[in-house]
Amino acid sequence: MNALTLVHETVKKFVKAGDICVDATAGRGYDTAFLASLAGDGCVTAFDIQQEAIDSTRALLASRGLEARLILASHATMDEYFEEGSVSCIMFNLGYLPSGDHSVFTHFESTREAIEKGLKLLKRGGLMCVSVYYGGDSGYEERDALLPYLASLDDGKYQVIMASFYNWKKDPPIPFFIVKL
Repeated sequence: MNALTLVHETVKKFVKAGDICVDATAGRGYDTAFLASLAGDGCVTAFDIQQEAIDSTRALLASRGLEARLILASHATMDEYFEEGSVSCIMFNLGYLPSGDHSVFTHFESTREAIEKGLKLLKRGGLMCVSVYYGGDSGYEERDALLPYLASLDDGKYQVIMASFYNWKKDPPIPFFIVKL
């Protein structure tokens, strides 16, 4: 079991054909393609600030015969594209683009803004997954700010579940699952 498997198995329980989904950090496109395969005739939108990520995602989708709307912009702009309460699932993979420029990575300020906007966009019973990849040359500051922020979310509105690979050495990813009640 790894973080990706855990997240994907959980998302499968929440997303069905026709749903609206968001990949807040397109990266290499694997989550975008995964969501597109689940949502079918629904709508999947992926955001990234790097053209390389958008191009990589576009190529992966084409190779699998899948479609998604790709937006070269910060995930903090997602509220410009959806109505409140319309989104079934939002996925975040925080950190930097795999095999990309490590000097470009997610930061707590824009991530918090995107999470806040995303929580408004989620429908009741919707799921937000925030996978925190840290370590190496980036991510500790974002992780350290994100942990208390997520713990502070209103427990009357959201259920926040943190998965821990407790005995893993060397900066294991931290997947969070936020369900809108």
